[in-house]
Amino acid sequence: MRDDRTYAAVVAVFAAFLYLAILIGAFGLISLATNSEVIADPDAGPLVGPIMTGSATVLVLVFLIAIGTRVPGDKQRISPGAALAVGFSAYIVFAAAGGIAGAAGDPSRPFHYFVFAFGQLGSWYAITAGIAAFVVTLLYQLVLVGRFRDRGRPRWPWERPEDE
Repeated sequence: MRDDRTYAAVVAVFAAFLYLAILIGAFGLISLATNSEVIADPDAGPLVGPIMTGSATVLVLVFLIAIGTRVPGDKQRISPGAALAVGFSAYIVFAAAGGIAGAAGDPSRPFHYFVFAFGQLGSWYAITAGIAAFVVTLLYQLVLVGRFRDRGRPRWPWERPEDE
């Protein structure tokens, strides 16, 4: 059981880095395609975007570790509902972290950053953060289900013991 949890936690870390890489690439492509900035508000500061992305990535990592380690390895299943919850949570945290980080950086105008966070909910970038979290969570669950059913390293066709 301990080996199953260790494996799930290690795969969760790699999945979180995959999520971060998908976000960075998708944000760049969306920015090029729409000729817009990820953080359109020039008053927000240079750290708001990385804080938003980092918050969503940490949230996805925590959820993936929780999903992978709470269920024993032989009972792992693909749960679209859990993946949808992770995607929705990442969408909300992405936008909320921008408002909180902006308000912490400039406490004289907290309402401005409330409006900023609310405006982020309709942006392609926040929607992409949610969709990417949904997809990565589904892929993570698929990897766990496939690994625990196979039990062991992948083998070439000529290495299978049932052929002997």
